[in-house]
Amino acid sequence: MGAVLTGARYDDVRRALDTVIDPELDEPVTDLGFVASVAVDGRRVEVHLRLPTSFCSPNFAWLMVSDAYDAVSAVDGVEHVVVELDDHHDSDLINRGLAAGAGYKGTFKHEALDNLDELRATFQRKAHTAAMERALTAYLRADPTRTEADLADVRLGDLPDDSGTEALVHRRETLGLPVDADASVLLNDDGTRPTREQASPVLRRARSVRISVDGNAHFCRGLLATRYPGAEDDQVPRADDAHPLLPLSVLS
Repeated sequence: MGAVLTGARYDDVRRALDTVIDPELDEPVTDLGFVASVAVDGRRVEVHLRLPTSFCSPNFAWLMVSDAYDAVSAVDGVEHVVVELDDHHDSDLINRGLAAGAGYKGTFKHEALDNLDELRATFQRKAHTAAMERALTAYLRADPTRTEADLADVRLGDLPDDSGTEALVHRRETLGLPVDADASVLLNDDGTRPTREQASPVLRRARSVRISVDGNAHFCRGLLATRYPGAEDDQVPRADDAHPLLPLSVLS
């Protein structure tokens, strides 16, 4: 890791990187261990990111690299930022495009999607759905007399003041959903409130999304630890981890 000489503080840069989210896994790149190094030299900052495989989606890679650049550039005292992606099949292309300020479409040209905003929004909606399911499942487990039908009547104010509720509120704010105490927690995909009869299937669909998000996150953490031995030491354990993460083993 780089040493702080003058100007921007290393801790400020790390906190800025905490805001950069892997859109597919819904976790900060710092928690996932995707930050390989941070060097701060006066007002110059250089960040290197790494991913679990060399073939991770270029779209997601671009989002994380460009978001990291924007986050670090906003840190007080920082004047020159270099963010590079290591060991990816599109590393050279992405690094050149970011350094040149070419943007996503200017970098990938004819291979680019029309817009990454909808891709980002799709995964923000999935992140909300997963957070909603986690909060409501915990609510159910806290009182065995509660039923899935009862969830149609649960309001944000009914949830405990804990990290799960905080995560849900944050994801609702991102999507522009109401966050007042009287707002319904269980929502359909279109943001409407389901009936008591609809509550169970809505919850179960949400559970399938949450399982997919969590499963991908565990898998990618293991892949990263296998690809870069010792990377597990840079990962922040997930709140639902009952056991420490073990690197994946490939049987011959």
